[in-house]
Amino acid sequence: QVQLRESGGGSVQAGGSLRLSCRVSGTTFSLNHMGWYRQAPGKQRELVAHITVGGTPIYTDPVKGRFTISRDNAKNMVYLQMNSLKPEDTGVYYCNYYYCRTNGCYAPETTDAWGQGTLVTVSS
Repeated sequence: QVQLRESGGGSVQAGGSLRLSCRVSGTTFSLNHMGWYRQAPGKQRELVAHITVGGTPIYTDPVKGRFTISRDNAKNMVYLQMNSLKPEDTGVYYCNYYYCRTNGCYAPETTDAWGQGTLVTVSS
């Protein structure tokens, strides 16, 4: 079963930066799109950004222009550089696969493997 380990979270003031890292075990990393997800307090987990197998980054509107997602297939790593952080960026950040099929794209099920996440707290 895949194992995911996120790191790099912390507490920063608004306008600050953090760089998150995620190590993914297994041999299928390079064959899958990868996503960074965020679960804000009291809310459901949501996609923040994803990067395709070919390395194309795609961002959701709230983080566009501030976050940069990247991957290193040789190391089975995916990264999220977060700049100009806002209080609304606060939450637990997770990485995981991002599946795209003919009927759409979606995150793994909650019953699938997820890491512990890394907490990001942005104060105003």
